Amino acid sequence: MRATVLVRPKPGILDPQGEAVESSLRQLGFAVDEARVGKVVDLELGDGDPEQAKADLERMCQQLLANPLIESYEITVTPR
Repeated sequence: MRATVLVRPKPGILDPQGEAVESSLRQLGFAVDEARVGKVVDLELGDGDPEQAKADLERMCQQLLANPLIESYEITVTPR
C-alpha cells in the first residue's frame, strides 16, 4: 500500500518560506492572499492491515515526520 503524509505549519506559526513565496507571487502580479509551505512524504508500505499501517504512520509523524507542536499533518493510505 502507498501512504502520503502532508505536513504543514499550524495556523499562527511563523512560516518564512510561505511568506517569501507569497511575496514573490505578488511581485509577479498574482493575487495571493496567503501562502503556506509544507512538505509531502510518500511512503511505500508492505501489504498489511490498513488500520495498523495508519497507526504506524501516526507514530512516524509524532516521532519523526512532523513536529506536533508547530506542524499539523494529514495521512492518506491507498492500496496499490
